[in-house]
Amino acid sequence: MTMRYFAFLRAINVGGHTVKMANLVQYFQEIGFSDVHTFIASGNVIFSTSAEDVSRLERDIEDMLVLNLGYEVKVFIRSTEEFSGILRYQPFHAEEIANAGAINVGFLTSPLSFAEQEKLQALTTEADYFHCMEREFYWLCKTGQSQSEFSLKLFEKKVGVSATLRGMKTIKRLGEKYAII
Repeated sequence: MTMRYFAFLRAINVGGHTVKMANLVQYFQEIGFSDVHTFIASGNVIFSTSAEDVSRLERDIEDMLVLNLGYEVKVFIRSTEEFSGILRYQPFHAEEIANAGAINVGFLTSPLSFAEQEKLQALTTEADYFHCMEREFYWLCKTGQSQSEFSLKLFEKKVGVSATLRGMKTIKRLGEKYAII
């Protein structure tokens, strides 16, 4: 059975790593994926395949990207069901959301251990709140992100695991486009 997946690629079209979305579509098609689409030019790729081993899919895509781009790109894949759960899950109160400068989802390859969750919580400030759920962490930033001390680089340095961030607005737009509730 063919399943739809959402791949979130880290650091695409930032820091000098520019990739045309048409090329990404072609690369994904060349390794056997169908119904391949990109969503905004920031490394969001939607594709279908009958393969079910997400870890293997992530490795295969990472290998393909190294071959085609010449540098490593970390890939975080979610099934349609997992993506739907991300859309439905709301770890923050309505009042916090209404006053937030930004809400982001951090995609991880595996759930954070208790020790890693403690390291993430240690990054909490008056402006930045975090919540972990499965293979994601949610970041509520009361100020604009540019005014926050938190960054993905800081997260990876302090917590010690790779991640990629997407704004909740982007996540919701992606869900609307693919009719995911």
